[in-house]
This record gives sequence, C-alpha cells and structure tokens, in this order.
Amino acid sequence: MNLRLYNTRTRKKEPLQTREPNVLHMYVCGLTPYDSMHIGHARAFMVYDVLHRYLEHRGWRVIHVQNWTDIDDKIIQRANELGLSAKEVSEKFIAEAEEDCRNLDLLQPTITPKVTEHIPDIIKAIQILIDKGYAYARGGDVYFDVSRYESEFHDYGLLSGQTRDELIAGARVAPDEDKDDPMDFALWKAAKLNEPFWDSPWGKGRPGWHIECSVMSLKYLGAPFDLHGGATDLVFPHHENEIAQSQALTGFKPIVTCWMHAGVLTVAGEKMSKSLGNFVTLREALKRHGKNALRLLYLSTHYRSPLDFSEERAEGAKASLRRIRTALEVIQNKLTSETSSETEESKGRASELTQLVEESTRLFYEAMDDDLNTAEAIGYLFRMVGAALTFGVTVKELPSRSEKLALNLLKRRLTKLLSVLGFDVAELEEPERLEDALGEQLLNLLIEVRSQLRQRKIFDLADMVRAKLNQLGIALEDTPNGTKWKRL
Repeated sequence: MNLRLYNTRTRKKEPLQTREPNVLHMYVCGLTPYDSMHIGHARAFMVYDVLHRYLEHRGWRVIHVQNWTDIDDKIIQRANELGLSAKEVSEKFIAEAEEDCRNLDLLQPTITPKVTEHIPDIIKAIQILIDKGYAYARGGDVYFDVSRYESEFHDYGLLSGQTRDELIAGARVAPDEDKDDPMDFALWKAAKLNEPFWDSPWGKGRPGWHIECSVMSLKYLGAPFDLHGGATDLVFPHHENEIAQSQALTGFKPIVTCWMHAGVLTVAGEKMSKSLGNFVTLREALKRHGKNALRLLYLSTHYRSPLDFSEERAEGAKASLRRIRTALEVIQNKLTSETSSETEESKGRASELTQLVEESTRLFYEAMDDDLNTAEAIGYLFRMVGAALTFGVTVKELPSRSEKLALNLLKRRLTKLLSVLGFDVAELEEPERLEDALGEQLLNLLIEVRSQLRQRKIFDLADMVRAKLNQLGIALEDTPNGTKWKRL
C-alpha cells in the first residue's frame, strides 16, 4: 500500500508512517454531547470511518480511539435549561449519537473514553506539568504557561500556521481569568456555584477542554502515536494546545506523526445555526435520505474540502444511487439469462468490459492512496456503473459465456469497492422502494392493473397508465420476470 495523507503540521502529503508495521494508532476528537448529533459531525466522522475501513481492507489493524467530552460549559448550560444534571444530559445525547452512528453504518471505534472516567489521570497529568514548570495554579484555576513551553519547544503555532502576534490577537481572556499571558489556557477550572466538581490539589473544580484529549490519547495510544484526526475548526486552539501539553508531558516532539483534518460543512452556503433555521440533525437527514445517500454525498467531495449540504445535493446523491441499483439489476438479469453462442463480437465486448473493470479498479486504489481521494475513487466506480448500463441498453442479444464472465467480474469488483467505502451493498441490491408504504402499494396496484389490461389486449389504456407514471417520474420495464419499475 502506498497511502499518502496530507499532514496539517507539515503542509504536505506524506507516506503514512506508523510505529508498528501495518498498525495505525489513531485518535479522533469526539462529540461534546449537549445536543443531537448533526450532519457536520457525521461528515467528519465519516472521513475516519473510511480511513479505518480502507486500512483494514488492505490488511492493516486500526486502533481507533474517539472520546466523549461529557463535562463542559455547554453541557452544564443545557442541563440548567432542561432541569437535569450534567450527567443525565451527556448520557442522553451519547445514547442518541451512538444510535445515529450505527444507523449511518459508522464503524465502532476501538475505545470510546469519557472525560469523567479519567479525572484522576487528568489531575495527575496537570500536577506533572506544574512540577515541570509548564503550568501554574492561580486561585483554584491551573493554567498552561505557553511562553515557558515555547522557550523550549519553539513550535507553538506551527500546526495552525499562526505567528505569535496572530495568536495573541486570537486569544480570549474571560473576565474571571487571572493568568500571566493572554495565550495561556486553562488546564483546571475552579468550580462555580451549582456546577459539577471533583476534588483536586487546587480545590474543587473540573478539567479544561484541551487537557482531556492529551491525557486520553497518551493513555490509550502511548507516545508518540501515529495519527490525530478532527475537523478543521479544531486546529486552533484545541489541537495546538494538545500538542503543547502532550509534548511538555512526554518530551516527545512531534507527539503525533500525522495530523489529519476534515473540512467544514455548511448548509446552503451558511454555517449551521439554530437561529438561522438551517440546523440539520443526522437523525433527520437519515430519515429523509438514508445512509447510502448521505455516504455518497459526503464522499463525493474530497475530505479536506468544504462541503455545502443542500436538499438538492442530497436528492442528487439518491439519483446516483439509483444508477448503481439499476446497473446491478442489469448485470443480474444478464447473468441469470440463457447463454448464447460465442462470437468474435461477443469476445470483443467481453474483452473491453474486462479491461475497463481492471483499469477502473487500479485507478480506484491510486485515488484512495492519494490522500484518501474518495471523490475521484467514486468516479471510477461510476465508470463501471456506466459500462453496465451501456451494455444493458446496446446489447440486445443474450450474453455469451465470455460476456457473463466479464459481467460477473464487474459485479464482484463494483460491490467489493462499494463495501470498502462503507456502502450497504445489500440495500443497493434490493428492489427500489418508495419512501411511503401506501404509495408503493398503489404503484404496485397500477402495475397489476396495466398487466391485466395488456392480457385483455386493451393496449391503449395500458399505454396510458405507463405514460402517466412516466410523467410522474416512474419508468416501467417489461422483463421475462415481470414488470419492474424504477425512478427516472
């Protein structure tokens, strides 16, 4: 395997390098469960799902750690709004998100640690940073000393590509913070009235946001580890601060070999926001469009590029899936039909089809190895889909043995590579269904009525039924196995 990934830290594509041969140690920043999982979260997690699947397909083992930030300002605020405890809020939305991830067919990470289960580990790490001189306690809070860190490691801001002046300009100082430098950040936050807290050497409080990921990634993956993933909006300050904490704790530089980031998702050109009315939960999107259509929509754009979600694009993905379904149906019909005698023409068609399949397969892997370019890889799958559809339209005679062999190869390769990307092939091989059960029953009734009209030779009414359905976007095809329907 010649997989090269874009490393945010070095700003270039690099061969995937791991400390153990054919084993990837990967940490992905997970959710803060204070609300329903949305389609932006799903886009980011889909990237690492495909990386996980692709490596396992190539014979690798993946140790995938993805955390839950189950204590946070947003969780506390939501708990107050709902009249629940912070624990009740986080557990509710964790359970909901886990169900949504299963329904999207995302692989379960190897380890899914929660912050609240690692408080002793976090306190121990903070004390080490204080003892080493990289952190200081102030009034129940503990802050990381960025200037002290930078004096020794000289790389703060490297990941985000920002200068010190830019970092200072972007630093935020809350009114209740008492720190030496605007760039310093909280490792431990003193408890406020009616907030959840844990006892510590610095008083009652809870962890800051950044320290949790350093502690859990190092605990489960060791130092240094291979790959750290997340969305691009985490590069600064979260991942920049993770690097500083982890390198100060361990002395390893770089602490992570490859930093991988997924592009942001917008809705109709704008950032998702409940106030704008464009907030789309994953659950809603799955109900409207289904897991295969969402996966195709996500993977049809390169993972590092921004992705603009719209209902039109989602419907376009569903239309593309129908092409795949039709192609698989065409192949199956040809494979189950009688076999014709071999001719030079049929041998030529079989040879061309076989060459197209082999070339498309090779190009698929080259695209995936080139920074996980799923958009290009899917294009090569649709070359195979197009070839199957063309064969079904242009070749009227029964297929020869060599053509059946080529079609069988096409089907096996197409379904295998779709599975590599995480598509549910079994669902694609099922007959198409309408979303509305009553509508499907009525459609089947019309097909039966038309069949009866044809048997009675009332062809004008039978043709009218077919034409009206065609106007409504439903095409009928009469086959030896009965009348089939598909969307136009």
